[in-house]
Amino acid sequence: MIAALAKSGAIRAAQPFAADQIQPASLDLRLGAIAYRVRASFLPGPGASVARRIAELKLHEFPLAGGAVLETGCVYIVPLIEELALPADTAAATNPKSSTGRLDVFTRVIADETRGFDRVEPGYRGPLYAEISPKTFPVLVREGSRLSQIRFRRGAAVLDATALRALHARERLVDRAEAVMGEGVAVSVDLSGAGGGIVGYRAKRHTAVIEMERRAGYDIVDFWEPIAARADRSLILDPGEFYILASTEAVQVPPGYAAEMVPFDPLVGEFRVHYAGFFDPGFGYAGAGGLGARAVLEVRSREVPFILEHGQLVGRLVYERMLAPPQRLYGSGIGSNYQAQGLKLSKHFRG
Repeated sequence: MIAALAKSGAIRAAQPFAADQIQPASLDLRLGAIAYRVRASFLPGPGASVARRIAELKLHEFPLAGGAVLETGCVYIVPLIEELALPADTAAATNPKSSTGRLDVFTRVIADETRGFDRVEPGYRGPLYAEISPKTFPVLVREGSRLSQIRFRRGAAVLDATALRALHARERLVDRAEAVMGEGVAVSVDLSGAGGGIVGYRAKRHTAVIEMERRAGYDIVDFWEPIAARADRSLILDPGEFYILASTEAVQVPPGYAAEMVPFDPLVGEFRVHYAGFFDPGFGYAGAGGLGARAVLEVRSREVPFILEHGQLVGRLVYERMLAPPQRLYGSGIGSNYQAQGLKLSKHFRG
């Protein structure tokens, strides 16, 4: 269906799609040839284009063809190779790719005249832009680098509480029967250390540059501090620090569904979980080479230190129906990086 959208002109690209660009339920978006450093993040709002706002706010521009480093603490806008001319019944939503979120590269997609990030209204016709702000590691990107992915929706896709419970009864979405809560499957943090005594990683500061296209190219110890389990199974989040943790639950997404991680409740704590919250059909699914996979949690505390405790609810998985099961499921068969994951850093690191 995504390929059909492209063939009909609803997705337009100045360059042909890469062979693996269409994922089971999403399309990878590619950075264009020019990046702009801007003074601040923005939304264009009604009647305004992103290009006009870039012209007002840019500090300088530079090419990406040969690669360029994006520095921490800066905001960049990059026009994407892909543009849209959506049908009136089709909307779109975007997320950072998993590897982008696990590097703490804050990435959002902007469309012209929009009031919000990462959402594209039905019938939108126009360009797309990536807003990129590395928070912890400087990163090297190139024209064609893929930091975000886009999904397309027709109609109401989200399962309500009744449908979700029925699906869980048939497919066992997580590995505990009582996990379904309301309109999402509850996800909690694992601080037990049962998987070898390490419950997570805290990012180091002042590291070398990470090249976004380089796989298994870096030693973990140069970028991350392992966090050992405590006897009381708790962890104090320091403000401004970035952590990789894992869920207690093993998750699976059946072939006819996709899922998105959303906050459990914004009032339960001063922390943010999961920049890259999309789970493709087949994630953790036995038929696609998985036996349940832990959800990796990208965690950042906000203004004050905050104590997380083992089993504390930090998010919920909202499931959506696919119009049809994809031809290829997320899994080892298409080289997916995180199919059988436990606590796992991004694909850039060895081990």
